[in-house]
Amino acid sequence: MIERQYILSSTGFARPARMLIGISNKYLSKLVLEYKGISVELNYSLDSIMDVMSLGIIPGAQFIIRAEGIDEDQALQLIDDHFSKMKLISL
Repeated sequence: MIERQYILSSTGFARPARMLIGISNKYLSKLVLEYKGISVELNYSLDSIMDVMSLGIIPGAQFIIRAEGIDEDQALQLIDDHFSKMKLISL
């Protein structure tokens, strides 16, 4: 299992949430987003998007993404790449 911390820049979280859900569909690893002690499993479903959005992640907030599975490195690398393009800052 690997985890990374991120800080949301001055944008909202709708686009990153949609991107995370899309990436979760491409990998076998289990992806989990944690914010303020609440964890949401990322899977390709409408419920998952709603769960992520209900966390209320705001600009300047720190959150964690965990990956566990055979392709965890690749999944987090793709997330890092996409966040970098979206101006989300990785810690």
